[in-house]
Amino acid sequence: MDIVVALSGAIAVGKSTVASKLVERWGGTVVKTRDAIVDLASKRGIDLTERRAMQDFGDALDAETGGRWVSGAAHAHDADNSSRLLIIDAVRIREQIDELRVSFGRRLVHVHLVAADRTVLAARYRARRPNSLTELASYEMLAENPTEAKIDELGTIADVVLDTHRNTIEDLVIRCAARLGLLPALTTPLVDVLVGGQFGSEGKGNIAYHLAPEYGLLVRVGGPNAGHKVRHDGAVLTHRTLPSGARANPHAPLVVGPGAVVNPRILLAEIEATGVDQARVSVDEQAMVITDDDIAREVELKGAIGSTGEGVGAAAARRILGRDGSAKLARDHPDLRPFLADTGSLLNDAFSAGKFVLVEGTQGTGLSMFHGQYPFVTSRDTTIAGTLSEAGIGPRRVRRAIVTVRTYPIRVAGNSGPIGHGREIQWSEIEQRSGHAPGDIRDISSVTQKVRRVAEFDWELLRRSAELNSATDIALTFADYLDRKNENAYRYEQLTGTTIEFVEEVESVTGAAVSLIATSFLERGIIDRRTWRGARPTRLPIPEA
Repeated sequence: MDIVVALSGAIAVGKSTVASKLVERWGGTVVKTRDAIVDLASKRGIDLTERRAMQDFGDALDAETGGRWVSGAAHAHDADNSSRLLIIDAVRIREQIDELRVSFGRRLVHVHLVAADRTVLAARYRARRPNSLTELASYEMLAENPTEAKIDELGTIADVVLDTHRNTIEDLVIRCAARLGLLPALTTPLVDVLVGGQFGSEGKGNIAYHLAPEYGLLVRVGGPNAGHKVRHDGAVLTHRTLPSGARANPHAPLVVGPGAVVNPRILLAEIEATGVDQARVSVDEQAMVITDDDIAREVELKGAIGSTGEGVGAAAARRILGRDGSAKLARDHPDLRPFLADTGSLLNDAFSAGKFVLVEGTQGTGLSMFHGQYPFVTSRDTTIAGTLSEAGIGPRRVRRAIVTVRTYPIRVAGNSGPIGHGREIQWSEIEQRSGHAPGDIRDISSVTQKVRRVAEFDWELLRRSAELNSATDIALTFADYLDRKNENAYRYEQLTGTTIEFVEEVESVTGAAVSLIATSFLERGIIDRRTWRGARPTRLPIPEA
C-alpha cells in the first residue's frame, strides 16, 4: 500500500460511505475494525450481536493492547494486498493512531469526520439499514460509552478534518482525495527547488526532510559551509553535503551536482554519521574539491566578513583560475571515485521515468555573490537560478519555487555584515515576546557552533527574495519564535491569531502561498498547506515489534 488512511469520527458521521467511495474511484482495500472486533471476540467464544457489547469489547481490547490491535489488523491486510490505498474504518482513540503512525510513518493520513449538528447524526442513525448488529434505541445512548463521548477530541490531532454536514459526499471525496495526493497533477514540470530567502539557517533542512519522501531523486548543491539539521528517529543529523532528506526517503538516489564544492573528508564522515548507504550517493565528476590549502587561504576571511572558513570560496576561485589544468575536480580525487557519476544522465533518466526531483539549495538569497550586500556575501549565487545552474537543470523543468524564511532572520556571529534592513535585537527580547523561558532559544550555527546574530523581520528583503526567486511558495519557519503556543499547532487554524496575521502579511508581500509552516523541530512540527504534491511517500519498512 502506498497510502494508509485512518478514519475517525462519531457513529453515523459517514466514515464507511467516504471509505467506499474512495475505493470505488481509486481502488484499494477497507479494513473494518468492527469486523476485527467480531473476529477477535469469536476466538474468545464471545458472540457480539449488540452495539453496546461491541463498544465495551472494543474498549477492553484497547485497555489490553494499548490500541495496538488496530495496527495489527491493518498490517494483515497491508501484507496481502498490492493496492495503492488502505483505509482503516475506523479508529476511536489516540493510542490507536499513535501506533499506526509508528507502523506506517508518513504513509499514514488521519482523516477525522465531523457534523456540527448532532440532530443530523441522530437522523442518520435512525435511518440506518438493518444489519446483523442490534442497535441502541436512540443516538443519545451511544454517548453513554466514554470513548464515543470523546470521539471528536481526535479532531485536534488529525491531519484532515472534514464536515460531513456542510459537504456532499462528492465534495468530501474530492477534498479527501486532494489531501491524499490522489488527484492527477495538472503540470508537467517535475522539479521543485528549495532555497533560503534571507541569510541562511532558515531551516531548509527541516523542510527538505519533510518533503523528501515524495520524490524519486534528491539533489544538493553548494558546499559544506552550510549545515542543514534534521530530526530522524529522535536523533539530530547534520547534512553538509548530502540532501537533507536522505534518511526520510531511504530509496531515492542522492545527487551532488556539478556546481557543488565537496570536501571528501566531510562527505565520508557524513555518510558514516548518518548511516546512508553509500551506493545511493552520486557526485558529479565536475564537482570542485576543497583542499587544505583552500581552507588555509580563508583564515583571514573569518574575521573580515564572518566567513565559516571552510575553503568553499577559495576552491571556487581556484576553479576559475585553474582552467590551465591546475584545478582538480571530483574525478581527480581517489576518495571520490566510488561516487563519481554523470549526474546529468541520472537526471534525464528520472525525467524520462516521470519522477519528481527535489533540489536543495544552501545558504540564503541575502548572501548571494551578486544580489547580497557585498562584500558580506558568499562565493556563489544562492538564488533558484544559481541553484539550478549548479544542479544542471534547465528552468523549464521547474514546477515549484519554494523560498524558506524564518520569523526572525539571523546571520553568523562576528563581523558578518548587516542583517538586511531590520533592527538587530537580542535573543532575550524574542524569548520575552514569545513566552519562551530565558536561554530557551539561543540559535547556534551548525558549522561554527557560535551564537548567531538576530534581527527583526525584513519585509523589503522578503519582497526582493520572492522576486529574485520567482517564488511560488513560502516555507515559514520558527513559528514558535512568534509565540511558544504554536509548538502545539498541527493545523493552520490552531496557530495563534497574531501568527495567522503574520502569515497573511507574508502572502500579501510576496504574492505566494505560505504552503509550509514549521512550528517546532519535531517529527510533526510542520503544518503542510500545499495544494500540490510530488509522488506519495515511499513505502517504509515496518518497525520490529
